Amino acid sequence: MARPALTIALLLTTQELVDACRQWLPVNRYKPVDLQQTASGQALLEVLSHQREAVDAVVIEQSLLDESTREGLRREGLLFPAVVVGELMGRVDYHPEEVHLPVDQLEQLGYNVDAAISRFLRQGRKEARPEDGSDANTQPSGESSAWKLSSRLQERLGYLGVFYKRDPSRFLANLPPEEQRELVQSLQRTYRDLLISYFRDPAAANQALESFVNTAFFGDLPITRTVEIHMNLIDEFWKQLRLEGHKNDFLQDYRLALLDVMAHLCEMYRRSIPPEVALATSAEYRQALMDSQVSP
Repeated sequence: MARPALTIALLLTTQELVDACRQWLPVNRYKPVDLQQTASGQALLEVLSHQREAVDAVVIEQSLLDESTREGLRREGLLFPAVVVGELMGRVDYHPEEVHLPVDQLEQLGYNVDAAISRFLRQGRKEARPEDGSDANTQPSGESSAWKLSSRLQERLGYLGVFYKRDPSRFLANLPPEEQRELVQSLQRTYRDLLISYFRDPAAANQALESFVNTAFFGDLPITRTVEIHMNLIDEFWKQLRLEGHKNDFLQDYRLALLDVMAHLCEMYRRSIPPEVALATSAEYRQALMDSQVSP
C-alpha cells in the first residue's frame, strides 16, 4: 500500500533555496509547500500557526531562527520534525530533535527529512511512556503539541513509520547514474565538514556526522563506500600537507572519525529492527537452545 505524501513546509527566504529544496524532495513521498519567503519571525509564527494541522515537517532556514522566534515557536507549541538549512555551528537552532544540512549538501534533503521525522517520532514515543507518571494533558503547551503531532504522524505512517521502512527506490544503487554521482559528491562534502571540525569543533562535527549517517542509512550506502570516502579524503589531506611542508602523522588520528560513523550507523540499524521482530527472534533463539539441550 502506498504511503500518504507528507506535507513539508518550506520556510526559506529566497526562491533559489525553495527551488533547490523542491528538487531534492521525492514527490512520491513528500508534498513541499512554500509557506513564506520573508525574514520576519512574527510572520513565520503566524503562517505556521494557521497551518498547524496541515504541516507534517518543516525545512527551515537557519537565519529565521533567532532567539525570539525560537522562543515563540516553543511557546505556541509549533514544534515539528525539522531540517535546519544553514551552517554547522554545533548549536540547537529550533529544538533538540532537529537535523542540520548546509546549503551545498541539499542533495541529501529527502534522506534527512526522513531522519528528522524518525527522531521526532522516537522522542514522542519516549514522552508518551506512562512510567514517568506524566500525561500529555498536563505537559506544557509546546510539549503537548509535539506529542500530538508525533501521534498523528504515527497514525499516518504506521506504528513505527520511517524507523525501518526505508524506500528502496531511493537507495544509492537504485538511483539513476547522474543522481548517484551527485549524492556521493554531496556525501563527500559532508564528510569533509566532519573531518575539518572533528577535533576543532566537536559539536559542529557531530552535526555533520549525523547528516552523513542519516543519508548513509536511508540511502543504503555500502559500508565499503563509506570507507572509500574516508580514505580518499585522508589521502587528499595528506598530499596537501606534504606540498605545504607540514607533518601529516596526526592524520592517523582521524580513524576515530570513521569509527564514530560506523558506530552511529550500527545504532541506526539496531533501531530499525521492529520490537516485535526482535522479540520473535529472541523467542526462536530460546526455543532452539532448549531443543538443542534435550536432543540426544
